[in-house]
Amino acid sequence: MSEGADLGIHPRVALVTGATSGIGKAAALALAGEGFLVLVHGRDATRGAATVREIEAAGGRARFLGADVSDPEDVARLASAAGEVDVLVNNAGFSWFGPSAELDTATFDALFASNVRAAYQLVAALAPGMVKRGRGSIISLDSMAGRVGLAGGAAYGATKAALTAMSRAWAAEYSPAGVLVNTVAPGPVYTGADPELIKQLGDTTLLGRAARAEEIGEVIAFLASPKASYITGAVIPVDGGRTAI
Repeated sequence: MSEGADLGIHPRVALVTGATSGIGKAAALALAGEGFLVLVHGRDATRGAATVREIEAAGGRARFLGADVSDPEDVARLASAAGEVDVLVNNAGFSWFGPSAELDTATFDALFASNVRAAYQLVAALAPGMVKRGRGSIISLDSMAGRVGLAGGAAYGATKAALTAMSRAWAAEYSPAGVLVNTVAPGPVYTGADPELIKQLGDTTLLGRAARAEEIGEVIAFLASPKASYITGAVIPVDGGRTAI
């Protein structure tokens, strides 16, 4: 286990939203490997149980918390069920790409409810406890789509850019009390989405490939570790150099 991992009666706790697949699952596994008790959030209890079993099989500890992040009452229940957490990873949400004229209002609102409002609610509910304890880490998932203009990605990119804007404000609000707030901005990642599209996007990066979810999860775990104790208010691009050009 890494430096700072606490395997005693009161382990450090990490809540990872959208942790039953993709980047969220990779982050949950990486954080469990660092000694955190991981609260695995998702909507599907079967997939949640599978993630918990995978963490436990590797020697870690986890439990599943179900909630629909598009429902503000469900998000409030999630925050209450999580209790005191040391690390919050705002990863849950969904993407939509296509011509702007084809995006209906209901889907637009659902994007912002799941990708933005849920994160805001969780931070509002859980950050005051971190402030009271004088420590904590909040890590939100931006995206390459929030950093560069992508045709068909106006609404989704706006939700991701909003997470970074909120994170900068949260850093100003909470970091003086010892709470670190950062965003991670992945590029194309193989997470079960259209693999051919991900490959095409990966070809546009300086490294000429898309990332594995584990490569993003490790960066999230680093930001949650004592090794990142002087990083706050930052956006960490993990995009193979795509936003550098």
